[in-house]
Amino acid sequence: MLEWLSPIVDTLSLGWQLLVQFWLPLYLLIELCGIFFAIESIFKSRTSQGAIAWALGLVFLPPIVVPIYLLFGQRKFYGYIDARRKGDLEIQQIAEQLLSEMSEHFSPEEDSTQGAQLLESLALMPYTRGNRVTLLINGEHTFQRIFEEIEQAEKYILLQFYILRDDQLGRELQARLIEKSKQGVKVYFLYDAIGSFSLSRRYLKTFRQAGIDIKPFRTWRWGKRRRFQINFRNHRKIVVVDGRTAFIGGANVGDEYLSRDRHLTPWRDTHLELQGPSVHGAQLSFLEDWYWVVSEVPELNWHPQGEISDQRVLVLPTGPADRLETCQLMFLHAINSAKERLWIVSPYFVPDDAILKALKLASLRGVDVRLMLPGKTDNRTVQLSSYAVLMDLRNTDIKAYQYQNGFLHQKVVLVDSDRAYVGTANFDNRSFHLNFEVTAMVRGEKFALEVESMLNTDFEHCYPLTGKELAQRSLLIKSLMKLSQLFSPLQ
Repeated sequence: MLEWLSPIVDTLSLGWQLLVQFWLPLYLLIELCGIFFAIESIFKSRTSQGAIAWALGLVFLPPIVVPIYLLFGQRKFYGYIDARRKGDLEIQQIAEQLLSEMSEHFSPEEDSTQGAQLLESLALMPYTRGNRVTLLINGEHTFQRIFEEIEQAEKYILLQFYILRDDQLGRELQARLIEKSKQGVKVYFLYDAIGSFSLSRRYLKTFRQAGIDIKPFRTWRWGKRRRFQINFRNHRKIVVVDGRTAFIGGANVGDEYLSRDRHLTPWRDTHLELQGPSVHGAQLSFLEDWYWVVSEVPELNWHPQGEISDQRVLVLPTGPADRLETCQLMFLHAINSAKERLWIVSPYFVPDDAILKALKLASLRGVDVRLMLPGKTDNRTVQLSSYAVLMDLRNTDIKAYQYQNGFLHQKVVLVDSDRAYVGTANFDNRSFHLNFEVTAMVRGEKFALEVESMLNTDFEHCYPLTGKELAQRSLLIKSLMKLSQLFSPLQ
């Protein structure tokens, strides 16, 4: 009568045997790995929140969290050959030669301050005088100047972008570079493999058939001193022409940067054009990235020339291969050294606890602290995290504004009346700790006044956003804010 139970009993018996013989040992092995990585995360995580989040997930949900940790949990980018820090002989010799030739362009001792010396220690390069700095507002102005300089190139062009698209702007850039390659100009092009993941093979093949050396910056290749590290990005945007002109800033190669995106138009961005000795700081940054990718050193111009203008500039590359948290320290210094004014513009504002405390202290010192953030966003999770941060700042005199005239993408910091920072770094954990970034720091009242005028125009398109206003939003929105902020250390 119970014969129908026999197949069920046999199936349960087989399942139990598989559980005991295979799945249980496998789970225990994964659990042991989870415990090991949890201990590692406690020692290596940047923040206590990050350590707790990783440790809890690794111990209690190891089958899910262990693979995620292997992909995204690395704190340092191992294997990157940073010539000035790791001692690669060939590039180290170039850097030493460059320092020697730049000595006549160093900022004079009487113009040196303790803060300037600190930044020079981070950059391992000095502030230089004899630079001309041009503020480029929005993508139209930026790419107009880049194309004009490409037309004047005689020997080589270096290009590096986080995003490279096969669209109208991308094809126009491609056509101009191919024409210069036909004229015998060497072209070296780096793009981030993740930021530009949608590039077609045909687009890249067209470059290579024209003799242009175009390479992806990948962080996950196996091999000597290289690991599977997918969470790092090369977020730098650099163009150098013949070692005499460089461009650094927020604009990538895509139609949206020319306000052709129907959702995020107009696109608000800021770039810099550099001429003078500071160009070689940008060029050295490119060279280190290029060497990581191809293990070759192209022949470049390393003889800096001073310009008629006498602006002081320091180019500071930062990234996860640095021994110190260089990007975070750069911004901490900017905040802590502010005496009268600190204006911060960033599309992604999710700073860590150290930055938040520094901002509060600046406000208590009487510094005019203003934050300009986007109203429209291309990342809702990050925006919610930003709102949670602003709620934490609601009992201070820090003023926050949301930009309403399109999408705000510029990365600019203005300190007092004589210092401006323009580059690629956002005020978030990814830029502080995970991305390769580059920032140009310009000292002098003339340029600071230009940046002030530009930002005052932007403030006219903003409305105030207060923490008290955010605190009055619905329970669901406030819960989403806190949930987004909880995971910000893992971003």
